[in-house]
Amino acid sequence: MSATATPSTDGSSKEDRLKQYLADRAKDGEMYFKSKFIADDVGLSPKEIGALMVKLRDSATDLTIEKWSYTSATTWRVETA
Repeated sequence: MSATATPSTDGSSKEDRLKQYLADRAKDGEMYFKSKFIADDVGLSPKEIGALMVKLRDSATDLTIEKWSYTSATTWRVETA
């Protein structure tokens, strides 16, 4: 097994794991975050999260995702649609 393998306990894809994490956190209202602060929670690198956020912004119909601001890293705003 490679030391760089991404851990996944339920076999879900990276995109699915991130989408579920965001949906859980935003279910009571909007959330703001920087990728580097949630990377450990979802088992992804900040760079992977940034790339997936762009995909999810277009494909996740149950979430509203906005690129909110940029101060040393992108801040994302997420709320349930």
